[in-house]
Amino acid sequence: MKHYTIPIFVPELACPHRCIFCNQNKISSTLEIPEIGECRKIIEEHLTTIPSDSFVEIGFFGGSFTGIPEREQRGYLKIAYEYKKAGKIKGIRLSTRPDYIDSEKLLLLKEYGVTTVELGAQSMSEDVLKASGRGHDVAAVENAAKMVREAGFFLGLQMMLGLPGDTKEKSLRTAKRIVELGADNTRIYPTLVVKDTPLEKLWREKKYFPLSIEEAINWTKDIIPIFEKGDVNIIRVGLHPSEGFLSGEDLVDGPFHPSFKEFVLTEMWHDKLQNIIPEKDKKEIAIHVFPKEYNAAIGYRAKNRKMLLEKFSKVKFVADKNIVKGDFYVDYC
Repeated sequence: MKHYTIPIFVPELACPHRCIFCNQNKISSTLEIPEIGECRKIIEEHLTTIPSDSFVEIGFFGGSFTGIPEREQRGYLKIAYEYKKAGKIKGIRLSTRPDYIDSEKLLLLKEYGVTTVELGAQSMSEDVLKASGRGHDVAAVENAAKMVREAGFFLGLQMMLGLPGDTKEKSLRTAKRIVELGADNTRIYPTLVVKDTPLEKLWREKKYFPLSIEEAINWTKDIIPIFEKGDVNIIRVGLHPSEGFLSGEDLVDGPFHPSFKEFVLTEMWHDKLQNIIPEKDKKEIAIHVFPKEYNAAIGYRAKNRKMLLEKFSKVKFVADKNIVKGDFYVDYC
C-alpha cells in the first residue's frame, strides 16, 4: 500500500523562537497561513490525485502546531478529523517543538484523532542546540518524546546535519539517541543557508561554513543504517525541492540537490559493490537485489553499473523478490 501525506503548511505559526537556520516561508514556499476553510479545498484537490487503495494522512507542517491558540487548533483538526471519520484518510500527523508538548495538548490531539506527532529534535547535542538558537535543551526533546509515546501516538523525531557546532560524530550520536527514544519515523535534513536567516549573516561573515554535498552524502550514508537497524522509518532525506531552491532564488549555500537521496543511496550501494572482483575467466555478472533497491543499486546516472563495467564485460542487475532488502547476490556468467 502506497503512503501519501496531504501537506498543509502553517509557516512560522506560533514559533516562539526564530531558529538560526529557519525561514519557513522560503522552505515551504508558503507566504500566507491558510484559512481554516481553505484546508478543505487543499485536501479535496489532493484526494482527486491519490489512488483509492492508498494509505492517506493529513499533515500539518511548517510551524509549532501545538503552540497555536486552542481555538485554531480545533478548527484545523476538526476538518481533518471529518475526513478520517469518513474513511477518506487513515491518519493525521503534525510537527511541533519539543517544548510545546504537555499532557493537556496531547489530550486535545487525541480528541481529534491525531495519530503521529513529529518533534523537531534537530540535534541531541546541547552545544549544537544552543548555537542554533533552538531555545530548548536535550532534556526537552527526551521528555516530549516520552510523553508522546506514553500517550499512544506514533513518534517522529527530525534531525539536521551540519548545524553550527555539529560534527559527524555528534550527528551519529543524535541518530542513535533518536532510536533509543523509540521513534517510529524520522526525517534527515542537511542544513542549508536560506536567504533572510541569521545563518546567512554568519555565512557572510565567514563564521559558518555549510557541509559540502560530498560531506552531507558521507554523513547521511552512515546515519541511514543506524535507523534501519533500529527499525525507524526514514520518511525523507533532504529538503523538498521548492521552486525557490531549484532556481537558487531562496538558497544561499549548502548541500542541496533535488536528487540528494538518490546520491546517498548510490554511494551506499557503491560501498557494497566496489569489492566485487572477476572470478577466473567469468567476465559477466548478474547482481540480484531487492526489487525496491534496483535503481539505487544501479546508481544515479548508472554510476555503479559504470564502475563495475571497468572490471566486467557485461553487468546485469536483477530485481529479485527472494533477496532480503539491503543484501545482494552475484551470479557469475
